Amino acid sequence: MASHEHDNNEIKVPVADPNDPYAVPAAMPSSADKAVRSFDPDAFAMPSRRQDDWRFTPVERIKEFFTAFEPSCATEVFLGAAGGGPAPAQNAVLRKTTTEDEDAGIVSQPSDRASAVQWVSAHNNTYVLELSGQWDIPAVLRITGKSLAPDALHIVIKTADYSHGDIIIEHQGDAKLAEGLEIITGKGSHICVVSVQEWSDASKHVGSHRIRVGEGAVLRHCVVTLGGDVVRLRMDQDFAGPGSELNMLGIYFVDPGQHIEHRTMVVHNEPECKSRVIYKGALEGKDAHSTWVGNALIQPSAPGTDSYELNRNLVLVPGAVADSEPNLEIENGNIIGAGHASSVGRFDDEELFYLQSRGVPETEARKLVVRGFFGELIDEIGIPAISSHLMDAVNRRLESTENNSYPQDTSQDLNKE
Repeated sequence: MASHEHDNNEIKVPVADPNDPYAVPAAMPSSADKAVRSFDPDAFAMPSRRQDDWRFTPVERIKEFFTAFEPSCATEVFLGAAGGGPAPAQNAVLRKTTTEDEDAGIVSQPSDRASAVQWVSAHNNTYVLELSGQWDIPAVLRITGKSLAPDALHIVIKTADYSHGDIIIEHQGDAKLAEGLEIITGKGSHICVVSVQEWSDASKHVGSHRIRVGEGAVLRHCVVTLGGDVVRLRMDQDFAGPGSELNMLGIYFVDPGQHIEHRTMVVHNEPECKSRVIYKGALEGKDAHSTWVGNALIQPSAPGTDSYELNRNLVLVPGAVADSEPNLEIENGNIIGAGHASSVGRFDDEELFYLQSRGVPETEARKLVVRGFFGELIDEIGIPAISSHLMDAVNRRLESTENNSYPQDTSQDLNKE
């Protein structure tokens, strides 16, 4: 008689253990698993709008950044301090070197063709800024464009363990700049890095920020983009140890015909880390185009993660387009929280009605709403030396905005837990 013992065998479905994130690993590869990383431009296809990473980008307007070139070296780099004084010599040291320096190229690898081209082209045009101790006056790295001939820079910012202070990177003038920025913060450090783009209308800036937050460190990474024909910045980040915190803040104001694009990639690869990404932008005029793509990845090695990303876009006049795309990948069930939100819309009618009902003219009411929209984020950057400057820049833009008709509300919120 045939045995029927196998009839009693139950199919065992694996059950995830929240205390063991590796018990049931993710079945599908994550974006980090699929992404190409290389210092070789030929490892990447030539960018086109058919590729997901470039589908929002006017690639035809930045094609000079897709093939390695000899940099003009016309972009000046100067280290000083907020208020115009010299940087504190005991805290900040800037040296010019090459990409072969032992401190360069240690935070991951380029994640797209433009970043790899920048690395190759900036070989002899590399700077390392080392910061240590505590400095009360923000250090300022002034990057001034003097020509529209293509140029390439690679900048490494390293902060020592338990260091404390602020760094401002100012971009201004005329430039077509491919720029790579590596940020490595030391263990237990508290650092704020603010990158301000106030280029001329003819300038183009394609940049990548590769960021590593030290164990138990706190980093406030701020990006303010207020000028340039095309500006495309990509931020890739990970953690060097547990118990770290990252706050990524972004402000952008897009004029007619400009394309301003920001891409953030936060990788939670260590336990008990926290991240917040908040980007806000305003657009005015025909063919003003902004793009924000926010990515957050929580890997199996990161239990106790707390992550959230937010993007808000305010359309001031008709004819502007704002693309906003949050993405969240969770490969670990043992987390504190993760979510995102995104919206694109015009002025809040209730806010305007409230102000007008109290005697505020419509034009002034709109300006007040925009100032409030940006004001909280500017305050959160937390550097008085630039807060007033940024608000003045927003006010100048508002003064130039005419009182046109406004589009119908296209607001949408995407909230996922």
